[in-house]
Amino acid sequence: MMTALHTKQPQRIHPHKFTLWVAMGSIVMMFAGLTSAYIVKKNQSNWLAFELPKIFWVSTIVILLSSLTMHLATKAFKAREMSRYRTLITATAALGVTFLVMQYFGFMDLEGHGIALIGPKSNSSASFLFVITALHMLHVLGGVVALLVIFARAFRTQVKSYNSVPVEIAGIYWHFVDVLWIYLFIFYSWIG
Repeated sequence: MMTALHTKQPQRIHPHKFTLWVAMGSIVMMFAGLTSAYIVKKNQSNWLAFELPKIFWVSTIVILLSSLTMHLATKAFKAREMSRYRTLITATAALGVTFLVMQYFGFMDLEGHGIALIGPKSNSSASFLFVITALHMLHVLGGVVALLVIFARAFRTQVKSYNSVPVEIAGIYWHFVDVLWIYLFIFYSWIG
């Protein structure tokens, strides 16, 4: 009697997810280099110490909430609860934009307290904060654009696609920029 051998094929990561992981690795290396340079530069005598604006604390809560809504949106999409998914993806995009606006007001608060971020009157500590945070804001903006694309797809009535890969990719990236901000916020609060 012959027995059939069943060999389980290894699951492969989707090519788009693999590309995203490589890109996120590059982004991590960039921010590791920038925060390392920040630490080295901080040891100079002309370093200006200042507190982060209070709005950065609030924006941290906002980005954490956006991570929760993104997680719930992904779950709703996989469960094909499209009405709930649309609401949650809209909330995630709105929270992302709110985060960006709050970061902008945080920079304006620093400027209002006489801490020049760029230009001839700036100090390297404020300039580092501005450059690193502005780069993060650009990555969040990229995430908001991705969310708006999947948001637009969610409201199309003609084509119904339940391929969860685009939503999962947007979710992974969104959680990544959230975790990146938490790292930067802790770094600024304790190291900065």
